[in-house]
Amino acid sequence: MPLFFRKRKPSEEARKRLEYQMCLAKEAGADDILDISKCELSEIPFGAFATCKVLQKKPSMAAHLSTQVLIVHTNHLTSLLPKSCSLLSLATIKVLDLHDNQLTALPDDLGQLTALQVLNVERNQLMQLPRSIGNLTQLQTLNVKDNKLKELPDTVGELRSLRTLNISGNEIQRLPQMLAHVRTLEMLSLDASAMVYPPREVCGAGTAAILQFLCKESGLEYYPPSQYLLPILEQDGIENSRDSPDGPTDRFSREELEWQNRFSDYEKRKEQKMLEKLEFERRLELGQREHTQLLQQSSSQKDEILQTVKEEQSRLEQGLSEHQRHLNAERQRLQEQLKQTEQNISSRIQKLLQDNQRQKKSSEILKSLENERIRMEQLMSITQEETESLRRRDVASAMQQMLTESCKNRLIQMAYESQRQNLVQQACSSMAEMDERFQQILSWQQMDQNKAISQILQESAMQKAAFEALQVKKDLMHRQIRSQIKLIETELLQLTQLELKRKSLDTESLQEMISEQRWALSSLLQQLLKEKQQREEELREILTELEAKSETRQENYWLIQYQRLLNQKPLSLKLQEEGMERQLVALLEELSAEHYLPIFAHHRLSLDLLSQMSPGDLAKVGVSEAGLQHEILRRVQELLDAARIQPELKPPMGEVVTPTAPQEPPESVRPSAPPAELEVQASECVVCLEREAQMIFLNCGHVCCCQQCCQPLRTCPLCRQDIAQRLRIYHSS
Repeated sequence: MPLFFRKRKPSEEARKRLEYQMCLAKEAGADDILDISKCELSEIPFGAFATCKVLQKKPSMAAHLSTQVLIVHTNHLTSLLPKSCSLLSLATIKVLDLHDNQLTALPDDLGQLTALQVLNVERNQLMQLPRSIGNLTQLQTLNVKDNKLKELPDTVGELRSLRTLNISGNEIQRLPQMLAHVRTLEMLSLDASAMVYPPREVCGAGTAAILQFLCKESGLEYYPPSQYLLPILEQDGIENSRDSPDGPTDRFSREELEWQNRFSDYEKRKEQKMLEKLEFERRLELGQREHTQLLQQSSSQKDEILQTVKEEQSRLEQGLSEHQRHLNAERQRLQEQLKQTEQNISSRIQKLLQDNQRQKKSSEILKSLENERIRMEQLMSITQEETESLRRRDVASAMQQMLTESCKNRLIQMAYESQRQNLVQQACSSMAEMDERFQQILSWQQMDQNKAISQILQESAMQKAAFEALQVKKDLMHRQIRSQIKLIETELLQLTQLELKRKSLDTESLQEMISEQRWALSSLLQQLLKEKQQREEELREILTELEAKSETRQENYWLIQYQRLLNQKPLSLKLQEEGMERQLVALLEELSAEHYLPIFAHHRLSLDLLSQMSPGDLAKVGVSEAGLQHEILRRVQELLDAARIQPELKPPMGEVVTPTAPQEPPESVRPSAPPAELEVQASECVVCLEREAQMIFLNCGHVCCCQQCCQPLRTCPLCRQDIAQRLRIYHSS
């Protein structure tokens, strides 16, 4: 048997149905129907063949055997006969129903079922019909619908009693000519559209047209089936009368006696079943009484236990509710405090992001103006007049001070690191050694100051290094980037403190907004670091161009450039020289748009000129924010309207902005500190819990580790994100 036809184990319901049908067939031996359909059978059980064989041997049941029916439809049959079974056991079967199975072939000796009148094998997998089917001379109905037949055997023409033939749903395209010899055929069902012989037109005309065509092809004369059916039916009636030797009367009397005996047996079985039922009900009643007593006992014990548990539970619930009220009050107080802190940080972050966005949009214009100024001032050739007016001693002293300041910062940083190490390792030791080291450094600086000044005057490399340090310090864009980086570091530290406080309070559901702000600040910090590095590279390129275009024999070249950088005029003085109005400068500072002051000064914009401009004109000048464009024009119009009402408010034409100190707003901004409780708790390292948190982890933005503990780490201790970059924070004392 192929692998895909393995036996399937029938379900419990199918097995019970099979047992019931077999018992029913054995008890009512005179019945003429054996129905074992829908039992999930893979083969016909041996008991069915044995039952049919036993019934054949009982002469008292000869009249009923002539009308036996075997129904095996809707199963999983792959063959009609199992092993060790013979088809002769079904010799007296008249109706065989095998539809809705998986039969691929019928037995070759199917012709032994000479009493068969109805054969239904619809919806199977039959590939061909056996030639012995022509021996079924009493077959009246043959249904082979929905199979895989490609042709019919010629022996079909020997079925002299066939009245109905259904071959639709197959692959048959030609009918055998021998079918013309079946004179009793009343109904022939086929797929007319797929037929080749007879033609489609003939097949579509009906059964009579098909038989007339076949008779004509075979050289036979066609007669209607009604002329042949009457003799066959009369012959069947004669054979049935011959089956009873004593005549119809004796046959009916025997049948009546058999029915009486069968009814008496049924009454006896019914009485026995009733007695068994009464005995079962008596035992069931006793069991129920015992079960009721057990239930009563368990119920009383259960009530006692439930009462004890209820009292204990009420006492625990009372204490728990009181404790819960206390916790809720404390939690509500802390949540209000966190909410207030969170709102403050959110407002500062939003303002910082908006400032950065405005600065980013105007960075290209500022960059071009700054490059133009540097190139115009620094790439000029050094004249003899500048050489004579060079203050060698003052410039060298300023260079020495700049280099000393840079060296002092590095030494202070190194001293700060060593101080942190000594505080961890020797908590009880004094600071005498550190003070002595600082005294040595200061004495060394004082002793070598004059020597350094004379050395700077002679060494061009040191002069160039001093000029580079001063250039970076004086650069406006670099200073703004540094101040913004410092602000973002402070905000990230406060966000980490707030996140740690939330975790300690078990408010994980409120972490999403903090995480979004932290990621936004981390992205902004990375962008500013890249801009800072890019700006330093641009300054170095400018320095390289200066060095390449300097005269090879020019003396004191870098001293003169350093003096120029020292003598550079501040932004306010330039605005005064270019004629900026005081009210316009105040208006831009009030709208936090002071970074557009160079653009307004470059284009010589005034209040009267702005009153005649549109937002599109401001966009062409370089003001990219739409809201800021409308706000500037509105405020300018208000100022002019107020000046018309009170003419004394309008400044005279020659009045300009007075010089002020160089403006450095980013460095003067300080974020408001969070509550002291949060800062103290979150300022320590989450790894060692001793030193202060000093490192920013990127890309997550957490500030949670000191410098010593962060070295072996590969992931952030708080969020478990991979560490792509570490950034050190230097806290001001």
